[in-house]
Amino acid sequence: MPPDPPLEAAVVAVVAPAAVVAGVDDGLELPHAVATSPATATTDATLVNRLTCDLLATAPHSAARPNIATASGARRDERAYHEAVTEPRPTLEQIRRVPKVLLHDHLDGGLRAQTVIELADEIGYRDLPTDDPVLLAQWFTDGADRQDLPKYLDGFRHTVAVMQSADALARVARECAEDLADDGVAYAEIRYAPELHQSGGLGLDEVVEAVTAGFAEGSAGRPITVYSLLTAMRTAAQSLSIAEVAVRHRDSGVVGFDIAGAEAGSPPTRHLDAFDFVRHSNFHITIHAGEGFGLPSIWEALQWCGAERLGHGVRLIDDISLDDAGHATLGPLASYVRDRRIPLEMCPTSNVHTGAAASLHTHPIGLLRRLGFRVTVNTDNRLMSGVTVSGELQQMVEQFDYGWDDLQWLTINAMKSAFAHFDERLALINGRIKPGFAAVRAEAALPA
Repeated sequence: MPPDPPLEAAVVAVVAPAAVVAGVDDGLELPHAVATSPATATTDATLVNRLTCDLLATAPHSAARPNIATASGARRDERAYHEAVTEPRPTLEQIRRVPKVLLHDHLDGGLRAQTVIELADEIGYRDLPTDDPVLLAQWFTDGADRQDLPKYLDGFRHTVAVMQSADALARVARECAEDLADDGVAYAEIRYAPELHQSGGLGLDEVVEAVTAGFAEGSAGRPITVYSLLTAMRTAAQSLSIAEVAVRHRDSGVVGFDIAGAEAGSPPTRHLDAFDFVRHSNFHITIHAGEGFGLPSIWEALQWCGAERLGHGVRLIDDISLDDAGHATLGPLASYVRDRRIPLEMCPTSNVHTGAAASLHTHPIGLLRRLGFRVTVNTDNRLMSGVTVSGELQQMVEQFDYGWDDLQWLTINAMKSAFAHFDERLALINGRIKPGFAAVRAEAALPA
């Protein structure tokens, strides 16, 4: 067993250098000083609503003299402040038109409700609660919104049940690409667990080939690139086999390896052989960590398993605190994640539904973004949580008063953190994302 993670409480308030906080390293310099978000390590509602702090850059970062996040003195109303100094906020219609990036989305959590019904009818599956697509979509969302990760996962027994043939997998993948393209997504990495789609007799490679074919068909003639992340179930024992399949298909649409499932009692270190294989193959790793379990899960994912990105990572907030004066204190793990620019695949609505966050307004993404962490906004499960990429970004506008600079910063964060090759990422940032945002802003008579 690995040793306990070194999570002693830090005694200094740490913040990144001004350039990092401003987002320069992530492709966009922000127009004004970054403030700490209304959030705390315990997400205490009173403190959340009371604290709005400016981060003031001090001496250059060094081991001897860390930078400190301090209160500005005046506790300003954040909404009034933003309305006074920034351009009009983006609308949902405008957000739909800008090119977006999606890093964390599950194929079996994003089916069209109508497709679930039709596939169930084709195979004689009779366990659906209704055959009305509107009611079924609402049933999935109601079932997901129970503030408990294991309960959130209940609905997947229905979607997985109807995804057991090559034709069904190809259809679901095709429609996924179509739906994302219709939402303005330019690049997506969609994850699924091949081991869950074998009850109809498919081999692991056949599952991957069917999904890859569906993505290709759905993206043909549309301005979207869709790749796969292969997921192993952390409660099962096939992770090495899934890792080997992922590496075999690295040149045909698969860009990385992941593990998922209930975190509690299933640490990522149970799958070290799979992670070692992936790393030794010079391939990519993202791990669900810090969603249903705390800091030890994040620490193991990074320090033992070699995760390049963290799926969710919400509980990283447990290693950050704000005192009454507004000083943000980062513990050693939070500092490591920020200093190393480790991307966080955050899924705001889903995190509320699973109980990982108390509400959208108090979601840790607000604080983490203001402290200069490389945060990204994702959907997780579009059917289960009833969300779209555009809708999640619109929620960030509504909850945190984000403007165009913030949305572009989040989008570039995601594209820089993608597992596509560097030249492809660069081409999308400079050829699609920046021009796309500039065009929409220009049409709205906003400074680009």
